[in-house]
Amino acid sequence: MAKTTKTEQEEPLEKKLWKAADKLRKNMDAAEYKHVVLGLIFLKYISDAFEELYQQLLSQKSEGADPEDKNEYLAEKVFFVPATARWTYIQGRATLPTIGKDIDDAMDAIEKDNASLKGVLPKVFAQEKLDKSSLGGLINLIGTATLGTKEAQSKDLLGKVYEYFLGEFALAEGKKGGQFYTPSSVVKLLVEVIEPYEGRVFDPCCGSGGMFVQSEKFILSHQDHYKDKNSNSLQLNPADRISIYGQESNQTTWRLAKMNLAIRGIDGSNIKWNNEGSFLNDAHKDLKADFIIANPPFNDSDWSGNLLQNDSRWKYGIPPVSNANFAWVQHMLFHLAPTGRAGIVLSNGSLSSNTSNEGKIRQEFIENNLVECIISLPDKLFYSTQIPACLWFISKAKKRDEILLIDARKLGKLTGKKLRTFSDENINYLKDIFKKWESKEGYEDISGFCKSVSLSEIKDNDFSLIPGNYVGVAEIEFNEDELNIELEEVKNTLPALTSSSNSTAVEINALIQKFSSFGKLEHKEYKLGDFLTLKGGGAIKGTEFTTEGYPVIKIKNVKANKLVLDTLDYISEENAIKYKDYKIEYNDLLITMTGNRFEGGMDSWVGKVSLFRESEDYFLNQRVGILRLKKGQQTASLNYISFLLSTEYMQEYFVKIARGSGGQSNLSPDQILGIVVKLPSLEIQEMFSSIVEVYYNKIEIENQIQNLIFKGCSALFQKSMI
Repeated sequence: MAKTTKTEQEEPLEKKLWKAADKLRKNMDAAEYKHVVLGLIFLKYISDAFEELYQQLLSQKSEGADPEDKNEYLAEKVFFVPATARWTYIQGRATLPTIGKDIDDAMDAIEKDNASLKGVLPKVFAQEKLDKSSLGGLINLIGTATLGTKEAQSKDLLGKVYEYFLGEFALAEGKKGGQFYTPSSVVKLLVEVIEPYEGRVFDPCCGSGGMFVQSEKFILSHQDHYKDKNSNSLQLNPADRISIYGQESNQTTWRLAKMNLAIRGIDGSNIKWNNEGSFLNDAHKDLKADFIIANPPFNDSDWSGNLLQNDSRWKYGIPPVSNANFAWVQHMLFHLAPTGRAGIVLSNGSLSSNTSNEGKIRQEFIENNLVECIISLPDKLFYSTQIPACLWFISKAKKRDEILLIDARKLGKLTGKKLRTFSDENINYLKDIFKKWESKEGYEDISGFCKSVSLSEIKDNDFSLIPGNYVGVAEIEFNEDELNIELEEVKNTLPALTSSSNSTAVEINALIQKFSSFGKLEHKEYKLGDFLTLKGGGAIKGTEFTTEGYPVIKIKNVKANKLVLDTLDYISEENAIKYKDYKIEYNDLLITMTGNRFEGGMDSWVGKVSLFRESEDYFLNQRVGILRLKKGQQTASLNYISFLLSTEYMQEYFVKIARGSGGQSNLSPDQILGIVVKLPSLEIQEMFSSIVEVYYNKIEIENQIQNLIFKGCSALFQKSMI
């Protein structure tokens, strides 16, 4: 297939492992397969760490070391792995039909010997729908990676693999995946702004623990801070700088969090689970946290607010039963220490909503000078929702009587069709603006981007915190050197294109004159099936679509004698192999086999036809067919047939013969191939086709000329503004 990919040697370990592991998934949903893969990765990690220390203790046996003593491992903060749970034992049984039960037993044995892992590890490997040959292949695959040795830990190999896999599974699960995972670039921005150098870090809806992991990464990357304050501080383990507290109502997600922390050596003993959740059963009632970082569910209407109307946490107003946004904020304020700071992801509705007491609560936050900064986020940042989102930064020790409002909706870069991410440059830029504003050193408002707004101005705007209402419109800046390069390109390219366009016009005119010289033509009747074959598209499931990969043509892409390719679905490389028989070839004639009955015009009817003239690999979904000329036939030209079938008469005829009820109609292959048409000789058809080919060529050239001239006009206009 004509698809350019990086060689395997160029890819990071985490990407290579993901591609290979995903191919072994077969009929399992990502939500289930996630626990299989992450559980095995965790097992490989702790087994690697155990084996390295085991060999060291074995070499010191003459000095009294005991490689089978659990306490030896506890002292080094290494999990003890029983003999039947060690990777060498498991991999040695990878091809046995009992391998699923062997792994479940191994997980049980590890939990019994390591109290901190009790009830955490997945026991999902013996289930019938998990193909045991695929499981064995997955074990051998993961066995190729060294994850838990000190050298691997120093490179954070496992952390990279685990975090990458969490993100990919969240993407594969779509909306449900977002419940356990907040994209790392959003988490990093939150952490960089609130700076959790030392103290208690709390997340009351912690998902898979990404906020805590990023807090530790922050500490590791800011060693100079500790060196400046106290050189002895460098001797402390960075993980000991902070203590973490969390709560999660989904037990499966809680297990992911516990494993996510364990692989990084972070104490997860204060990560609590109960199915009632933080509102009804607060697991940390007396906690006063120095830092709170959270991404609570957006606009949650099922939070039992009707049972908590008189709760002491509602200091700033009773939150509406229909929306938990400000219940979460007040829950976090209740747990925030007097000098604490919080960074919270909320839906944009929290910035301006005045329904059900929300406006009054937001007013109380503002008048009590708790809100430091609001950042409007760009779209497509989250796996779980397309709801516009923002970041709230709140402090009980705020130093200014203003609020910094930042409109960051134009930042970030698309990494696929549906997902955007912040670069490190974006994150550092936003953090630096906040720090300059906070310190009152070097900060300046940036038109169209950020503004420090007084509380009185916000009051005059009904306590709305939408940054776009305050920051104004950015001034346009033009780069004269870049504009000159663009204009030079236009001057150098336009003459050749114009000459080509003129040549095609002359060629078309000559062909038309030749064609016009024929008198009345004879026609013969044929059935389409005499010279055409019809093949339907593949039954590609909605769950198999991805955000990038190989594009898929569906009914919505086929219009009357044209293809619309601005909105596409995609399938993975694995599924491209699975559906290889439905790959579309250049010059295939596509026909829709389902549509409306005359409603919406020809573009919505059944029987729309379009010639496929793309050079990339595309695949065809069901209810669209491919019409191809039979090999060796001497009856028809496909260009001619394309025009014939797209005439208004034929389009209405398709609708007339289609079957169905109500507003929908369907065409069967037999109906299509049984249609009788009158055709002139093949010589006449091919002469017509030659005109069509030149016509298509001229259209392409004219489009290039149009785009080039517009580019030149735009550059000249911008230059006139400098």
